[in-house]
Amino acid sequence: MRVSGIAGAALLAVLVTSCSPADPPAGKAPSASASVSNQTPGSATPGTPAQPEVPLALVMHPTRSPLDLGLAQARALVAGRITTWAELGADGGRLHVVDRIDDVARDLDALAAIPATAVGPTVRVVTVDHRHPLRDRDRYPLTVPAPVGTDPASLSPVTTVAVVGDVMLGRRVGRALAAEGNFAAALEPTRRRLAASDITAGNLESTLSTAGAPRQGGDSFAADPRVLAGLRLAGFDVLSLANNHSGDFGLRALIDTVDRVAAARIAPVGAGRNLNRARQPAVVERNGIKFGFLAFNAIGETPAAGRDTPGAARIRMPPRTGPLNGTDLRAMQAAVRRLNAKADVVVVLPHWGDQYTNRPVPEQRRVARALIDAGADLIVGGHPHWVQGIELYRDRLIAHSLGNYVFDMDFSRPTREGVILELTFWGSDLKAAELIPVVIGSDFAPRVVTGAAADRILRRIWQTSGRPFSVARFAAPR
Repeated sequence: MRVSGIAGAALLAVLVTSCSPADPPAGKAPSASASVSNQTPGSATPGTPAQPEVPLALVMHPTRSPLDLGLAQARALVAGRITTWAELGADGGRLHVVDRIDDVARDLDALAAIPATAVGPTVRVVTVDHRHPLRDRDRYPLTVPAPVGTDPASLSPVTTVAVVGDVMLGRRVGRALAAEGNFAAALEPTRRRLAASDITAGNLESTLSTAGAPRQGGDSFAADPRVLAGLRLAGFDVLSLANNHSGDFGLRALIDTVDRVAAARIAPVGAGRNLNRARQPAVVERNGIKFGFLAFNAIGETPAAGRDTPGAARIRMPPRTGPLNGTDLRAMQAAVRRLNAKADVVVVLPHWGDQYTNRPVPEQRRVARALIDAGADLIVGGHPHWVQGIELYRDRLIAHSLGNYVFDMDFSRPTREGVILELTFWGSDLKAAELIPVVIGSDFAPRVVTGAAADRILRRIWQTSGRPFSVARFAAPR
């Protein structure tokens, strides 16, 4: 997987000079030669080679709030007839229209108009008439000819991936589901959104068996196996069991849980009957692209899998399981290398970090970077019960914690907040990484939020994020 790079030079200048009140028919931006194409994208006149068209994407700083423009607004913006953020209904002063994605990453007031081939996850994409230039390529209303020299592979099929944080369906959540007689209720408000992604993954923080005695008292989490039907309806393809609660009712219950997840046609990852099974990846293929998943538990409590004993894959590291263990890390790096040889995109799901803080511990960054050096493309963590920062390392995305997704931690606001990480791939290239804020309600179900509630959740993330996702206005107090 590689992150897409810089736009072709001078494209925006051509677009701005060629747009006018007498613009071409709605839905088409002027071409780079200042002429207007009325052909179907990818078609050509007889006897001439096809010149593919790609969406003209409008992108802004990743920390800006989501923005949807009408087609007339979008075309006026590209033509230079809109010069302030207020004209778009957004916060900010003068708007700087540019043609380089790097300029947007550095400037909160910059907005780039670039071919979608040049977009990567360092920016936030603007939708036009509620259509996404990267996800809705065939329906998005603004297009331009593909830049000269565009690799046809970069126009590969679109694959969407959704990842959520900790899903705990036991304890008070389980009692509420049983009382309602609907074991899918906690996922119902977001079911369609998750199921719309080609691949959906998360961390199942409860066993599906009580075959043994509880090992963590009132913090022993077991869900009714009937919740699996709801997880399937919500589109889950992969569930990590590498966490500190998959062993809450002993090893027999852990094995039962692994088997029941697999029987529901969801791939379990991160735990198993022995160490070899716990380190075995889940590989999901969509649109000809193989997405491989690995997971590990750094928190403890669930026994570590042994050569002949059940448990979870582990890396011992601060703050819960001692200093960073080099042997554990090297073993996980080796697992990443093996998976990288057979998968196009490698995703690692760690259970790590300190609870109730949005600050990653330093070892999270060290381990994430070591796994990326070994070939991982994406690191998405959980356990802190708060959202934490995101960053790029070698053009690979690290999301330290997505927070809670379904949980009964209603004792504070941050423990009732989380995000869906929605990823867009063209082939194996990561084109967009979008954080969708959710708030867990009194019924323990997460719901997507917008406006001030969403901004508050994202602010917690930006406060401890690395560049280009952090700016001074979001600096966390020390």
